[in-house]
Amino acid sequence: MAATLGSYLSDSDNETKSHVNPEKVDPDALAHLQPLKSGKTMSLSVLNSAPEVAVKEAVETGVHLDPSLKEVTYNPTYETMFAPEFGPVNPYQSKQMAAPRNMLSGYAEPAHVNNFMFGQQRRTFSTFGYALDPSVDTSQNSSSSYIGAVDEAERNNGRLTVFEVGPKKTDKRKKVQGGEANDIDNYLGPWAKCVDEKDGAKPSEEEQKELDEITAKRQKKGRNEEEAPAAKTILHVKDAYDYQGRSYLHVPQDVGINLRTADIPDKCYLPKKQIHVWSGHTKGVSAIRLFPVSGHLLLSCSMDSKVKLWEVYNERRCIRTFIGHSKAVRDICFNNTGSQYMSAAYDRYLKLWDTETGQCISRFTNRKVPYCVKFNPDEDKQNLFVAGMSDKKIVQWDVRTGEVVQEYDRHLGAVNTITFVDENRRFVSTSDDKSLRVWEWKTTISRYFFSHVPLKKSTSMVFKYIAEPSMHSMPAVTLSPDGKWLSCQSMDNQILIFGAQNRFRLNKKKIFKGHMVAGYACQVDFSPDMSYVVSGDADGKLNIWDWKTTKLYHRIKAHDKVCISALWHPHETSKVITCGWDGQIKLWD
Repeated sequence: MAATLGSYLSDSDNETKSHVNPEKVDPDALAHLQPLKSGKTMSLSVLNSAPEVAVKEAVETGVHLDPSLKEVTYNPTYETMFAPEFGPVNPYQSKQMAAPRNMLSGYAEPAHVNNFMFGQQRRTFSTFGYALDPSVDTSQNSSSSYIGAVDEAERNNGRLTVFEVGPKKTDKRKKVQGGEANDIDNYLGPWAKCVDEKDGAKPSEEEQKELDEITAKRQKKGRNEEEAPAAKTILHVKDAYDYQGRSYLHVPQDVGINLRTADIPDKCYLPKKQIHVWSGHTKGVSAIRLFPVSGHLLLSCSMDSKVKLWEVYNERRCIRTFIGHSKAVRDICFNNTGSQYMSAAYDRYLKLWDTETGQCISRFTNRKVPYCVKFNPDEDKQNLFVAGMSDKKIVQWDVRTGEVVQEYDRHLGAVNTITFVDENRRFVSTSDDKSLRVWEWKTTISRYFFSHVPLKKSTSMVFKYIAEPSMHSMPAVTLSPDGKWLSCQSMDNQILIFGAQNRFRLNKKKIFKGHMVAGYACQVDFSPDMSYVVSGDADGKLNIWDWKTTKLYHRIKAHDKVCISALWHPHETSKVITCGWDGQIKLWD
């Protein structure tokens, strides 16, 4: 091994001598290349061929924190907490994103502000347009800095705030001297007029022209409100009277059923199919009413401002059209005999019509929209009718005088329905205020005719008031044939049943569901034997429930649009009449 090492050293020595000039080499640098002398210990030098690299500790003088950390397990120094972040800069980051922030919307610094000073500066800025700059520390800098309207602040020297009064005005208006106080006739005192005050209140030419235009518009508007369309009628049949001189109001006796009897059918059945369609209205039908007792005629009102009378039996023709309203007709109601009927429309008029001749007998209005109208069912009170108005009142008129004889004013919303109950001693009203009220019929109407001092407003005639937090508006109410129950179409897609005698309580066992009527006043009706309950819905379907079990028995697609009303014929076992917003009236059997 010594020989090998000696040869290696000799070879290295020869290479060094051949390539290196001995005069220019430091002898200490070649000391390890000298051959070992005899009798001395051999030693080897360690060669480090790795490049010079700066260690991490030499570069990073402190420990860096991840800026996304929310918690640390030790107490870092201030330099560590606020040291700059390392890494490449995101070239796609905007200035707003690159700006330092400690919350989602920006960078918030805690500050202690006096509440009064903050409110003062905020109100000063909203009033005068300037305020103290909150970023400037006034304790270190004696000069104040403003933001906003700096020119205005400099003009006021920043001293005017909302809590400081500005310079007082010295240019007061001079008053006429009123003499001495002892001169009673000429002394004016504090009541003296100003020197430049004008006594005349006559408007200038431009103001007078503008006032004339406003007055002309008001007079024109008032004249339009006063003018009502002329009433007329159209007879669609060839002869209004038959060979015996009887009009179409005469109850027919050749239809295979006794229409004059008050007896009800023993058993009613579900209607299955459509047997007739009455078409003549150009817009949606609002309501339909059968002729009293017999039901051989059908009266319909529509959004096309017309009222039509139809035959229910025989040829089922359109007998007469009544034209007298300028806007959609909302409700209609026969008197007890059917010789007259009342119509209520959105043109703010209620009109009394002769069913046989088509003549408009009289009209009534209180400048409000009537939503419903009902005659008093008593035979001795056929001259009185009540109407639910849009101004939250129920108004009672006398047909003979044409004047208002009573007002029922307790509702908090527009009155939608009026239904007489308890042998017509009371009536029930529902409103948009989501309540049901039972009223005593005022019996002091004779006071009007004897003393000529009508009682205009009712203040204490509410017999029952029903309003629960869970109740919804009920825009359609129907009395059952036996007079014991009120069916109310509720806006939460349910039909609620209330007792109609004395207690007027909700029958929780009789709630009919399964149809969609929210937003529509779909009329409800009963079968004559109280076996079924029928109602339309917003989908144009006719729904039929069983009265005892409240089960939805049958559903028929009756109309293309909303089926707004359904009537079960009082003498038929299975005939139902429906009307909808598609302008059609249909008969089902």
